[in-house]
Amino acid sequence: MTTHTTRRLPMLTRCALASLLTLGAWLPVPALAAAAPPAAKLQQTRQVPAAFDAEVDAFLKAYWALLPEAAVAAGEYAAAARLPAPTAANRQAQLRFSEAWLQRLARLDRARLTPAQQGDLALLQNHLRGSIWSLREFRSWQWDPSEYNVAGAFGELLNKDFAPLPRRLALIERRLQQVPAYYRAALAQLQEPSPEHLRLAIQQSEGALATFATEIPQALQQAQQQAQLPAAAAQRLARHNAAAERALQAYIAALKALDARQTAAGTGRSFRIGQAAFEAKFGYDIQAGVDARGLYERALQHKEALHQRMSELSDRLWPGLFGDAAKPAERLDKIARVIEKLSANHVSPAGYVDEIKAQIPALAKFVEQHDLLALDPTRPLQVRETPAYMRGVAGASISAPGPLDPQGATYYNVDPLDKYTPAEAESYLREYNHWVLQILSIHEAIPGHYLQLLHANKSPSKVKALFGNGAMVEGWAVYGERMMMEAGWGDMDGQPSPEMWLMYSKWNLRTVCNAILDYRTHVLGQGQAEAEALLEREAFQSKTEASEKWHRAQVTAVQLSSYFAGYSEIMALREQLKAQRGAAFSLKDFHTEFLSHGSAPVKMVSELMQQQGKRR
Repeated sequence: MTTHTTRRLPMLTRCALASLLTLGAWLPVPALAAAAPPAAKLQQTRQVPAAFDAEVDAFLKAYWALLPEAAVAAGEYAAAARLPAPTAANRQAQLRFSEAWLQRLARLDRARLTPAQQGDLALLQNHLRGSIWSLREFRSWQWDPSEYNVAGAFGELLNKDFAPLPRRLALIERRLQQVPAYYRAALAQLQEPSPEHLRLAIQQSEGALATFATEIPQALQQAQQQAQLPAAAAQRLARHNAAAERALQAYIAALKALDARQTAAGTGRSFRIGQAAFEAKFGYDIQAGVDARGLYERALQHKEALHQRMSELSDRLWPGLFGDAAKPAERLDKIARVIEKLSANHVSPAGYVDEIKAQIPALAKFVEQHDLLALDPTRPLQVRETPAYMRGVAGASISAPGPLDPQGATYYNVDPLDKYTPAEAESYLREYNHWVLQILSIHEAIPGHYLQLLHANKSPSKVKALFGNGAMVEGWAVYGERMMMEAGWGDMDGQPSPEMWLMYSKWNLRTVCNAILDYRTHVLGQGQAEAEALLEREAFQSKTEASEKWHRAQVTAVQLSSYFAGYSEIMALREQLKAQRGAAFSLKDFHTEFLSHGSAPVKMVSELMQQQGKRR
């Protein structure tokens, strides 16, 4: 999978807060009387859930102050003018915050909370424990300079219409003044970064230069043309912007010099995080009903089942494609020949983005006609080229508004193909051929990430909407692909299309091989040759796609496992509820009920849905 969603809130290691613990009053947890009359007990029963909601509000108030960029991503702009520098003092403030809130939340009487609130409590505790582990054990702030990039929040403030342009520019100006200190502090944190993360940071930071060189000046010019900004204010903002741009240029130059020194000396941390860190990160990030090793073994079994299904489809397609020509004796060779033949059917490089734009209304119409899930025509999806500062990890992604920004735009980011040579572009387009490009848009848009996040933002639980579980988010998008195929997407004359099903199986195989690649790379020490053999020979991916996926496996860990983890658990839950509910089972009701719990881990959603079913 070359896709991801970009709305998830960061762990506490991304930014920090000075004087955090002075913010907000500590709300007391109500003491419960040992013996009380029935009326008083009823009053207490109501007070405990209400007290929890008050605690969540207090937590979020402090959290937004701790992480202004996470606040902006969620649609909360009260602290948007602040850009905390990533210093050691701020990391200590983050640790104090996490430890203090874990103690505070532990004082709540979990047994008296509603099932939904118990889930919220578990999510908050997992998030805080994961943050402590990340700061103390994982320590990516030392070796991953790609964590230090200010462009994202600047882009949010420029593109979101939460306030008139002059007000947003005032926030931007205040943030600009803090950029030099931010990058000085970021550089001071680095200790033998991995070469792969170092070069990713250089690439993305060079992309971020456009924020200061082009985007902010354009917004400033627009405000001046509309007579919304006095000349003196415009000149002052321009000076701060130029200083911020110079600070970023200096940071890039320092990273390049560091890369040169490490290359000459043969130093730098390995990008592999190892078994212990992988299992720990998997536990905090995925929150599945299986550990990392168990998911890896499940993926191996699923790969074999897909190969068998693809072999059968290839047998059906062979005569129409190759006539009487003899089939290869080796199963994988046969499948590869059929896929190679079909993959010649793809759009031109110039028509790539336009084809994606044309698919969105067709997918929406199909979902409506087949009554699969409710749409929201008031929240349109916008297809755009991926901003330069976001490139270098995935070829497509969704940037969704936060739950606190209900009117924000959702963007379907598509990397332009101009970085490729003609041969590389052809390889890429063969990978994203006529059939696969449709599945890509199902995954990213409808009914995938775009639609899931619209429903998540409407969840009554702030915690489940804000602290989304990546495996659930990615798993839903993968499940959406399978669900659309089962509903008849791509059928010809009312009959399942073997071409579409073969290419869907190839795409689903990527999900499976993502998990295999992830585990083998970081735990089993797999090298590039072995990785590319898995991707090209067993997953039938193009050389360009395999090369980019190997790069992604190096600069991420655990995230590639999230797709298969979430998908396999959603499918298992659906089949379990179908068996339990029998004729009363409704696919649309299942989808609506599942998504109503925000972006909670599938294991948690399963428990909540099972409880709801018992109360019916």
